[in-house]
Amino acid sequence: MSSVQHRKLPIGIQTFSDIREGGYYYVDKTPFIEKLVNQNKYYFLSRPRRFGKSLLLDTLRCLFEGRQSLFEGLHIHDDWDWQQTYPVIRLSFGDGMLTSRDALDIHTHELLNAQAEAQGVSLRNTSIAGRFRELIHQTHRRHGQRAVVLIDEYDKPILDNILAHERARELREGLKNLYSVIKDADPHLHLVLITGVSKFSKVSLFSGLNNLRDITLSSDYATICGYTDHDIDTVFAPALADLDREEIRRWYNGYHWGGQEAPSVYNPFDVLLLLEEREFGPYWFESATPTFLVNLLKERGIFTPALTAWHSRPALLSRFDVDDIATDALLFQTGYLTLQGVHEEVPHRPLYKLGLPNLEVEISLNEALLPILGLSHHTFDELVFRLPRLLKAADMAGLEAHMKSLYAGLPHDWYRNNPIAQYEGHYASVFYSHFAALGVGVIVEDASHKGKVDMTVDFGGQLYLFEFKVVEQEPQGKALEQIKAKGYADKYLARGKPIHLVGIEFSSTERQITAFDVETLAP
Repeated sequence: MSSVQHRKLPIGIQTFSDIREGGYYYVDKTPFIEKLVNQNKYYFLSRPRRFGKSLLLDTLRCLFEGRQSLFEGLHIHDDWDWQQTYPVIRLSFGDGMLTSRDALDIHTHELLNAQAEAQGVSLRNTSIAGRFRELIHQTHRRHGQRAVVLIDEYDKPILDNILAHERARELREGLKNLYSVIKDADPHLHLVLITGVSKFSKVSLFSGLNNLRDITLSSDYATICGYTDHDIDTVFAPALADLDREEIRRWYNGYHWGGQEAPSVYNPFDVLLLLEEREFGPYWFESATPTFLVNLLKERGIFTPALTAWHSRPALLSRFDVDDIATDALLFQTGYLTLQGVHEEVPHRPLYKLGLPNLEVEISLNEALLPILGLSHHTFDELVFRLPRLLKAADMAGLEAHMKSLYAGLPHDWYRNNPIAQYEGHYASVFYSHFAALGVGVIVEDASHKGKVDMTVDFGGQLYLFEFKVVEQEPQGKALEQIKAKGYADKYLARGKPIHLVGIEFSSTERQITAFDVETLAP
C-alpha cells in the first residue's frame, strides 16, 4: 500500500510510457481500447481540451507496437496477441499556431517527413496528398503489416482561426486535402482514429469517408476519456485525504456523453491539479478558454440563464463549420455545456437537454461573460465582497440597493452597442450571471407543482426565491403575487430555513429596478 500512496500525479503528461514507468497514477482505459480495436476500423472521437485524448492515442501506439511490459497489470494484457505488431503513423496538429495555408502546408510536410523517417521509408512525391498516400503504402510494404493511423488535434489549425473566416476556410481545405487520402488507402490500413475538440461535418473535412464511425456520443465509449466516480474513489483514494469528496463532485464532475445509463466523468486536469494544490479552483477553465467563444456569444446576444437548461436536436450538435457554427454545438463541443438528458416528443426524434456540467464551469463561464453583460471586472471584484455578506445576513434593504446600483452602473454605450440589450432577458442575464459567478448555489426556473420560479438561491442558511417581470409603466407588484399564488415556496417549507420571496420588476424605459417586493416566511 505504501508504494501506491507515493505515486505521482501525471499533470500534463501525455506519454503512456512515462506514466507507466515513472510511478504515476493511471486510470486503466484499456477495456475501451480492446472494444474499439475489435469492433470497427475507422473512428472519430470529439472531446473538449485536456480530457486525455493525446494520452489515449499514445496508449494505442504503444499497444500496436507491442510494448508488452507497459501493460502489465492492465485489463488488456492477458487478452492481447503481443507477437503481432503494427506500424503506427501518428500525426498531431496540437503544437504551434498556424495562421496561413502556407504555414499549414509546411507544418504538414514536416510531420510527414518525421513519420517517414520513423518508419524507415523514403517519399518521392511532392504534393501533401501524394506524400501521405505514399507514406501509408510504403509503411505497409516495409513492415509487412497494415498501418495504424492516429491523428490528434485534427481541427486545431481551423479553430485557432475560426473568426477569420477566409483564413479558416483555406486551412480547412488544406486539412481536407490531407484527410481525403484515407478513404482510398483502405487496403493498407489496419485502424484509423481521428480526435479533436470539434466535430466538423463529414462533407467539409472527411468527404467520402462514409465509414468513419463517430463514437463521441456512444454509450459504449462515454468514459473512454475522463475519470469516473469509481476511478476517483479507487485509483486516487490515497490522495483524497482531507478533501471534501462531495465538494469534488460538485466542482468537477458532470460531463456526460452517451445514454442515460452512462456515468458522468470528471475532467482529469481539474482532478490532478486539485490533488496537487489541495485547493478548489477553476484549473481547466483558466488553462485556455478560447477567446473566440466569448466573442461569439457576445455577437449573438446570449441569454445566460438558458445555459442551465438548453434543448437541442442531435443534428444541431453536429452542425459545426467555418460558416455555420451553431451556438449549442460550440458550447457542447468545447465542454461548457454537457448532455443532461434525452427525451422524445416524437418517436425516433430525440431532443437533448444540455446544461452546465459543474460548479467550476458555472462560476468561471459566467464570470467571463460579465463584461459582455456590461459589468466590468472592477465591478465584479466589489460584488465578491458585498453580495455574499448581504445574502448571509438577509439584508433585504442592502440587497435592493446593491441590485439597483448594479443596473445603474451599466454603461449607456453598452445598451446602444450590445445585441443582448435588445432583449428583455438581458435584465435576467445580468441578475443570474453575477450570482452564478460567485458560486452561491443558483437554480434557474426552479420547478414546483404549479410552475417554475425564475431563480432560487440557497446560500448562507437562507433561501431566496426571485421572480422577474419587465414593465413599461408603474410598478404593479405582480412578481411577488405570482410567487405566492403559485406556491413556489411550498417545496422548501420543510428545510427549516428562512425563505425570502422576492418579486422584482424592471422598467424597460428606465432600465432600472422599479419594484423590489419582499415577504419572508420564517422557518
